[in-house]
Parts: sequence; C-alpha cells; structure tokens
Amino acid sequence: MLRISEIKLPLNNSPEDLIRAICQKLSVAQNEIASYSIFKRSYDARRSVQCFTYIVDVVINNEDLLLKKLTKDRHISKTPDMNYNYVAQAPHNLTERPLIIGFGPAGIFAALILAQMGFKPIVLERGKEVRERTQDTWGLWRKKNLNPESNVQYGEGGAGTFSDGKLYSQVRDPRYLGRKVLQEFVRFGAPEEIIYVARPHIGTFRLVGMVERIRAEIIRLGGEIRFEHKVSDFIIEDINEKQIRGVVLENNQTIYSSHIVLAVGHSSRDTFYKLYERGIYIEAKPFSIGFRIEHPQSLIDEARYGKNAGHHLLGAADYKLVHHASNGRTVYSFCMCPGGTVVAATSEPNCVVTNGMSQYSRNERNANAAIVVGITPDDFPTDHPLAGIELQRKLEAQAFNLGGSDYCAPAQLIGDFLSGTASTKMGSVIPSYKPGVKLGNLSHALPKYAIDAIQEAIPAFAKKIRGFDLPDAIFTGVETRTSSPIRIKRDDITMQSVNTHGLFPAGEGAGYAGGILSAGIDGIQVAEAVAKSIIASITTK
Repeated sequence: MLRISEIKLPLNNSPEDLIRAICQKLSVAQNEIASYSIFKRSYDARRSVQCFTYIVDVVINNEDLLLKKLTKDRHISKTPDMNYNYVAQAPHNLTERPLIIGFGPAGIFAALILAQMGFKPIVLERGKEVRERTQDTWGLWRKKNLNPESNVQYGEGGAGTFSDGKLYSQVRDPRYLGRKVLQEFVRFGAPEEIIYVARPHIGTFRLVGMVERIRAEIIRLGGEIRFEHKVSDFIIEDINEKQIRGVVLENNQTIYSSHIVLAVGHSSRDTFYKLYERGIYIEAKPFSIGFRIEHPQSLIDEARYGKNAGHHLLGAADYKLVHHASNGRTVYSFCMCPGGTVVAATSEPNCVVTNGMSQYSRNERNANAAIVVGITPDDFPTDHPLAGIELQRKLEAQAFNLGGSDYCAPAQLIGDFLSGTASTKMGSVIPSYKPGVKLGNLSHALPKYAIDAIQEAIPAFAKKIRGFDLPDAIFTGVETRTSSPIRIKRDDITMQSVNTHGLFPAGEGAGYAGGILSAGIDGIQVAEAVAKSIIASITTK
C-alpha cells in the first residue's frame, strides 16, 4: 500500500476528483488502482488557499516498482503498519484479576484492552453509570443541586463525557494507538469520519451511547464494572519495597490485587491526598488558570472561513491562539468548543468551575473557549506536592462567592474587562452558563499576573481573529481544571509508580494525558504494561 500526501482539492470536490488526483500523482490509469482510503483530511483556512488537503492510502499493483520509480517524490511513501497487535493473552491459570480505579477514557481503554486480552478486569468507579450521572449533572445546571459523587467530573465516561468530545492530540504516537482508540469508538457508534478528519469530535450525546456499549463489551468479555464503589484507602505492603496489595472501599469492603491501574481523573483530590498519606510518590506539576470566553459563532466562522463561512462540510469554525505576554506569562486558548455552551463543572460544594461542552452538531449560538494563563509550582502557595490543589480550591471558592454563593458564576463583558470597570448589564452576547451568571468585575478572580496577561492577550488575539475583542463578548469564571495539578510519577518502561510496585498511574489525573484521545492512548499503554507484569509474575512463581 502506498501513502500519498499533500493532495489539494477545492472545497466542493467529489470522489471522482480525488481519484483523478491520485492517478495524476502516481502517473497511472484509474483501472490500475485496486482501492484507496482517506487517512487524513484537513482544511487549509488561509484566505489565499482555502482548500481540503488529503493524505490517502492506495492499493495498487506493482507497488514496489512504482515506489522505486517515484522515489524522488517526498509525498509518496510506503504506508506504515497501523494494525494493533495485542502484547499478551491471559493464561488459563490466571488467578488474580487486575483492578482499575476510575472509568474515564484512560480507565475505559485500560479495561477494554485487558478484557480483549482475557484478563477480566474489575473496574471500581466512584460515580454512577452514565445516564444516572447525566441526571445528577443536570440537577446542578438546572436546580443548583450538586451531587459531590456524581457530576461533570465523577462517573462513567469521566470528565470527557460532558465536553466537546474532541478526539485529537499532539502526543507522539508511533504505534498508531490513537487509531486503535478511534476505531473502537467507530465500532461502538461514533461516525466513521472521525478516523480521517483532521480535528474529529463526537459530542456529548453520542459519547453517552458509546460509553454504554463499551461497558457492555467489557462485561461480555468477562470484566466487571462496579459503580458507586469509592476507593478510600490503599493496602500497601512495605518490606523490601512498597507493593500494592489491594484497596479499601468507603464501605470498608476490601478488594485484593497486586496489579492496580489508577485512572481517577484530574479532580479526585481526596484520592490524591490518600496516596500522599500512604507514601506514594507525587510531585506538583504546571497547569493553567483563566476564564471561559464566548463570542457569536458567526463571528468566528466569518473570521476563520471568510466567504466559505457556513459551508456544510466545514461546520462551525474553531481557533487556537497563543500570546506571550510582557510579564513573562503565556496566554492561550484551550478546549475550544464551536457552537457549544459553558457548563458548571465543580465537584466540590461551595466552588464554581467552568468548562466547555458541545454536541456533535455544534449548532448552538455561541463559540466558547478557555483563555488561560500557564502557571508553575513556583506560583503555588507552598512547595508541598499538593499545593496546586489548594490554589485551585482557593480560586474556585472565591468564584463561588463572586457569583452570589449559589453556583452561579461571576462574569464580565470583554469591553469592561479591558477597561477595568464592572459590568452591570448584558450586551448582545448572552452567556450560556447554567445555572446562571452574576455580572461584576473579574479583576480579583485570578492573581494579578494572570489578569494583566489576559488583558494584554485579548487585543493581540483580535489581530489574528477579527472581532475577538468584541466589547459584548463575555468572560465567565473560573477555569481551573485544565489539567491535573499533580503527577504520580511512574517508571517509563514498566509504567508502575516509581516507588510502589504494582500501582500503574494512568491518564489525565496521574499527569500523563490531556484530553480523551491521549488518555485513551495512555490507558492502552498501561493495560499492556499490566498484562506483561501479570504474565511475568506467573512465570517466575
């Protein structure tokens, strides 16, 4: 199979146009091509170009001869092997089942891969199954009732369930594990286009059904998913070295296993404190803080797509922005949700946290994104490994108070934010955050260095996206859970905690992923490490 890159075609191209372009690239007749598939399709939005760019894989006779003939064309090469190969199969004498704590993207794929290899994992999820969890989440959004164990952060599917369902990542992926993740999603109900579009997404409603079907498959293969099973402590044997032996649940039930995947997500703060108490190595890591910004989606479409704004093949436009402020801080857009809504994402009482969400259609009135400032452990109040959590809590509690202490969020129009004056009435952009917002002044919602950097960044962003500094655009605060504030450090080869054998930190909460796709990839890698470790432990007995 041959791979051809940099095939550029007009927006309104047809399959016939693509096959003709392939033939032209290879200098062959159409009947010489057995088949082809699109590996990637991206859109070049530059106004001087505005076209689709394709990477395709082609099955053709005399492939090696043709490749030799076209050896000087850097856009033609042999297609790499993208098939997923399992690293092990569970032996018949398997006596110990691996535990997985958490059923977000990392936990889901760790469980799925282990189940496919025959290891029959047991998943412990503190929250509820996805449809019950959805009802609890709407309870906060509509009625201001927070369930601390079933919300945007906790429950089947993890935080990614209530998001845009973005399925792209910048992580290195030489084994094409991301493709395995996408193929499994398609298998369980995602649209096939996610395999090849450059920036695929699914949306919340489709994610719900997919997660349910993946759960059913894990159970069919012999795995178990136990909801409302909160892990409250860890059983660790410490003789010559620390060795995990099991967990204690909140109801004092004990479950034993010497192979435990820790995939708890970035908001499982009580778990992080218990891990630290038990001597498991944790270190502070950088994350970002900021606000959610909302513009009319039509403004973003026009700025990004120009005359092609609204085209059905393009959908709602997104953006990615970065500004290096004069005070040394980096400000950037994060988790941009075209045609979406800003949602309440707290998991702790008397705190306000924002996040973004959209459906597959991305047809809501507003575009939203986090505008955040990078911070490091040097900005934390102390040098304690968990000090980032305390900074998050402080900012979230402060936002709760600024919003009126009823889970409404503080908000400010962009024009007022830039001039440093409090907002007193809405403009043309109606904020989408539920349960509601309270207008005021956000200048004290974040540290001064963050406010100064964001005030400098907005006009700079407007030079890249016309209208970004629209006075009626609105900020809603605060966004504090961009990534985990800690890293549960693991060995690069065995994927186990650097000081606790048998504990496999995974995904976003452990500090090794950022988003659905990268967390899924990490879950696969950890599952493979668990399988190898179990096999090794059996053969050495």
